[in-house]
Amino acid sequence: MNYIEKEMPAKGNTVIVGMSGGVDSTLTALLLKERGCCVIGVTMSMWDGSLPEGVNPEDLPPSCFGPGEQKNISECMKFCTDNDIEYHVIDVQDAYREKVLEYFKSELRTGRTPNPCIRCNQTVKFGALLEGVKKLGIEFDYFCTGHYAKIVSPENGLYGTDEKPCMISTASDQTKDQTYFLYRLSSETLSKVRFPLANTKKSEVFELASKAGLYAATRKESQDFIGEDYFNMLFSDKKSIPGDIIDLDGKVLGRHRGIEHYTIGQRRGLGVAVNYPVYVQAIDAKNNVIVLAKNDELNSNALIADDFIWPGNIIPEDTVEATVKIRLASRPVKAKIEKYIPDEDDDFSYHGQPYKVTFEVPQRAVAPGQSVVIYKDNVILGGGIICKTAD
Repeated sequence: MNYIEKEMPAKGNTVIVGMSGGVDSTLTALLLKERGCCVIGVTMSMWDGSLPEGVNPEDLPPSCFGPGEQKNISECMKFCTDNDIEYHVIDVQDAYREKVLEYFKSELRTGRTPNPCIRCNQTVKFGALLEGVKKLGIEFDYFCTGHYAKIVSPENGLYGTDEKPCMISTASDQTKDQTYFLYRLSSETLSKVRFPLANTKKSEVFELASKAGLYAATRKESQDFIGEDYFNMLFSDKKSIPGDIIDLDGKVLGRHRGIEHYTIGQRRGLGVAVNYPVYVQAIDAKNNVIVLAKNDELNSNALIADDFIWPGNIIPEDTVEATVKIRLASRPVKAKIEKYIPDEDDDFSYHGQPYKVTFEVPQRAVAPGQSVVIYKDNVILGGGIICKTAD
């Protein structure tokens, strides 16, 4: 299928730019300003002022949630002042706590592996943030961020229809592609979203930012969701419940300190003594058990997923052959995607129509709670939340 890349903001357009203080969003704002757009910078305020007990804020590593936010806002404000760009800080603390932090806690406590970045993009960065902008009475033509992705639409309609919804395509710099994190954005939202760095390599971004003398070009890139100290603070509202660590035969290998501390595929910090490498193969929340296995015993031929997002809400009726990713860092693998009809023994409570995804090559450490994202011709056809593995 052929796709047409959507036009970028033009001279005179009013453009909201989501700014974090990093090089990507800062350069995005500058390029749009130089293009002749009316640029308005906005930054999300997520941190509620809480600090882990006995921890010096300056000792905390950079993270999405934490006191480092104040420095980011100061840097964004200075950049915007220096470049005559209107700037606002939007309070999204309530939405972030409810939609991201509480989700993160709930998923881990039920033995699933959450993806807070995907949830944040859908509900906060492209949700609560824009609602906050609208409450300020600001009207805009486009919302732009520094993500590495493209917005496209099918040239001749999707799945034989006349519909040409906005869809997400991979960035030119595949090493920095962020489309996996964006797949849950609706086509309606995407119609006013643009990613100006879509066709720019990361090396070029640093080169352009350095030439422009941007302070953001000197900042470190790495940033976690939350640091370990904040993890412990978040989960301090309930006492962890220790339980057994077993192998696939049910033999007890040790004790775990609470299932929220473990994820599928984990090897480090298991606290068991065996004479071969073991990994978390399953998390049984009902029985409060962690199951370990050898590396090759983590492979799965298929998975079941639900809660799907489809571009334009246009659902494919036939089996789809495409490639899928089951985590950001995984390589795309060929797969068959078909509607799944649960049998009478399947007591899982599905959200919407579930689908079965059968891999051409078995995949390692399929983790319930993570997302399976479907690609064809480098464009996202849809995606859902992994429920469980399948044969």
